[in-house]
Amino acid sequence: MAAAEESSESGSRLSSSQLMKDETFCNEEGCPKQASPIRGSASRNTSPSGRVGSRNTSPSRQKVVKTKPRGLDEETVATFGKAVHPDVQMEDSIWAMLPEDLLNEILARVPPFMIFRLRSVCKRWNLILQDNSFLKFHSEVPSHGPCLLTFWKNSQTPQCSVFSLPLKTWYRIPFSFLPQWAFWLVGSSGGLVCFSGLDGLIFKALVCNPLTQTWRTLPSMHYNQQRQLIMVVDRTDKSFKVIATSDIYGDKSLPTEVYDSKIDKWTVHQIMPAVNLCSSKMAYCDSRLYLETLSPLGLMMYRLDSGYWEHIPAKFPRSLLDGYLVAGTQKRLFLVGRIGLYSTLQSMRIWELDHSKIMWVELSRMPPKYFRALLRLSAERFECFGQDNLICFTSWNQGKGLIYDVDKKVWSWIAGCALQSYNSQVCFYEPRFDASVQ
Repeated sequence: MAAAEESSESGSRLSSSQLMKDETFCNEEGCPKQASPIRGSASRNTSPSGRVGSRNTSPSRQKVVKTKPRGLDEETVATFGKAVHPDVQMEDSIWAMLPEDLLNEILARVPPFMIFRLRSVCKRWNLILQDNSFLKFHSEVPSHGPCLLTFWKNSQTPQCSVFSLPLKTWYRIPFSFLPQWAFWLVGSSGGLVCFSGLDGLIFKALVCNPLTQTWRTLPSMHYNQQRQLIMVVDRTDKSFKVIATSDIYGDKSLPTEVYDSKIDKWTVHQIMPAVNLCSSKMAYCDSRLYLETLSPLGLMMYRLDSGYWEHIPAKFPRSLLDGYLVAGTQKRLFLVGRIGLYSTLQSMRIWELDHSKIMWVELSRMPPKYFRALLRLSAERFECFGQDNLICFTSWNQGKGLIYDVDKKVWSWIAGCALQSYNSQVCFYEPRFDASVQ
């Protein structure tokens, strides 16, 4: 149990050669566009110099071209008749004299995946990830934006690719630092990723930061049984918690256990009341953990602050075939599922829980063309998960994902080689250098 179980704070960092780009981004029609290796964006050239035979227009006569949805929003591109000026040459002598705090503040706003390229500029930048001043600025800037992390094992070798939604690009991240027993992707929160697995007959969990390649195995639980886990990160006090609920085989006698990184141990809490769970899928929002129940019908809610369970009698919509709970921002809780007993009448819908009336209110329906493309057969399985009012759908046989933005009410496809593996596990991920596994 030596090296693999230790809190391997391998200070090894990713090099620019290790962080490799994957394939493509697909627009609404599903047509792959080659990701630019320089800009990391698939936006097309709309400048006058790039449109042969186009008539120049003055700025007062602005021509607006609406394109189809690409990524998360519908782009409106404006073209002007002004000549395109070449980039202004930067004086090396001036930029070399930038104050260190200003340089760190600039670099802290660079997308995390681009930092690895910049490290090859000079020795000073190569050590930037070990600079506490840079990490402090990085922790204070807004997030890079949501990403999709896919994990799978190819010949027992861990593989990981991350799709950046803002940059519309796939990136390959080496996961060779993971021990062999880390097989199940639990989830991600605040820049950290949690895995679980069986090391012989011992059920274990670990937490890692894919960008910094640091990880550590959590202490053993009080009850050595395979459990459903969920991880939550508190960035204000730089800590995280892992909640272990019921046994995956239905053992209702196990108490809830919570790991707190601040005290580095598991604490035992209340046993979940005897209920029949609809699904093992859980959703965490507003310091509460939710699970679906069949008997009694509704939700089981676990309060992390008090450590107690309670039942919420929120009845599910009629003819619901399969439902997933998805956490949104603040107190928003969504229910996603198929409606309809017959394949020709089925549809995918999204509801939100009205906490005051304790009822589900319909928000949106998946357009039929997306539903038919996602699920070609009525019995086909799909996965659903969310973050920050984004909901992602994946199907086992499609090799692509469908994202719905609840706020913008926009649907968009995402494709790439990382989603084509039949055994890939997917979750939302927020890349952060300042996320600590301690």
